[in-house]
Amino acid sequence: MNYSKTPTYNLKVILQEVDIKPDTLRAWERRYGLPKPKRTQGKHRLYSEHDIATIKWLLQRQQEGMSISRAVRLWHNLEETGQNPLEGMPIPLNILSTPPSSAPAPHTHTFPIAGSTVADFRQAWINACLKYDEQAAENALTQAFALYPADMVCLELLQKGLAHIGELWYRNEATVQQEHFASALAMRRLNTLVTAAPLPNRPGKIIVACPADEHHIFAPLFLTLMLRHHGWETIYLGANVPRDYLENTIATAKPDLIVMTAQQLHTAASLYHVAEFLHQERIPLAFGGRIFSQTPALRSRIPGHFLGEKLDTAVHAIAHILSNRPQIADPKTIAPEYQAAREHFRKRQAQIEAAVWQVLQQEDFPYEHLTNANLHLARDITAALTLGSVSFLGSEMAWTETLLLNYEMPPDLLRLYLTVYRNAARQILQSEGAPIVEWLDCITDQNDIPCD
Repeated sequence: MNYSKTPTYNLKVILQEVDIKPDTLRAWERRYGLPKPKRTQGKHRLYSEHDIATIKWLLQRQQEGMSISRAVRLWHNLEETGQNPLEGMPIPLNILSTPPSSAPAPHTHTFPIAGSTVADFRQAWINACLKYDEQAAENALTQAFALYPADMVCLELLQKGLAHIGELWYRNEATVQQEHFASALAMRRLNTLVTAAPLPNRPGKIIVACPADEHHIFAPLFLTLMLRHHGWETIYLGANVPRDYLENTIATAKPDLIVMTAQQLHTAASLYHVAEFLHQERIPLAFGGRIFSQTPALRSRIPGHFLGEKLDTAVHAIAHILSNRPQIADPKTIAPEYQAAREHFRKRQAQIEAAVWQVLQQEDFPYEHLTNANLHLARDITAALTLGSVSFLGSEMAWTETLLLNYEMPPDLLRLYLTVYRNAARQILQSEGAPIVEWLDCITDQNDIPCD
């Protein structure tokens, strides 16, 4: 359909016809040159049928997950190849059959956002998620993507918004359902953006994944989006990718780089096993995540390239790795006593936990608290031994203590549990478990000094 380009309709009529804020429309015109209204002698905007169709076309691309800048690039690409972006426009232009009214009905804006900064949209999105208001949350996102670059919205709104809600959950001020609701909305939008990313146009194939038992996928999914927009062929494998599965994928895909993120100590240990294999196969690894920012000493344990503490600089680090191929230091050798202690602990873990329960049930210790504490403590001890130092347990233990409080396990019960666990470990592990017993002695008897 050919739309008239005769300037006819003023801004009030446009706002009556199209769900868009005037500030957003002006920003599009100023930054991207679409639409292209004419000006009256009094400098007032006049829009044509073609302008209205253009606005609706751009809004439809946003609903499909594109940023406004990406939608504008697609518009220009279609025009440059001789195609009409409005061909087969599915959205009816109701205004075309209705003469302009001198007094249009008041327009109710779709996006009730107090301000126009990313922080304003982030707070609106957080509030909507905590109320399970999906429409309001999506509206906040759509408006933010209309005004700001996609990477800025992903980092400043989605990442920080999720971090805030996660912190509320961590402090028992939000429910796990609220956290899951927000995560689902964020991942859905990111997946849509990844799907709409351009085809690769530069050499280099990258696999992005999480190691075994790692389920936090915002960082790797965001990296996938940014890497694709920078032109690299990027294969996203998602959460919880065991080493054996990754080996099979590598054999088929033959990537130039593997990128993995770990947020907790036990998933950093999973990453360590992957890194050992990749080092043997001479496949470069880049890595990052919360635990490596929280415990910098861990970085040297992974034979790979640390991407830094900020997501917004990770793509530049990856570009440097692919361009310069810097050498990777050989993996640090794990002391034999740590390897022996880890295997001994694995064989005796069930026996220790049974002995702990035998004592604590006489104290009316809640069974659900015991199972939560056993899960976190055992996997972190195993991870620290895998990575070669019980000192790595320090910061993770503080995090775990607060997490267990979220499970309503009071501090006095945690101290009782650790004391009983220490006694059982000392008796059952004996000298072969010396690194574990010494650390347990430290945290139960000398809580005022670091347990290195």
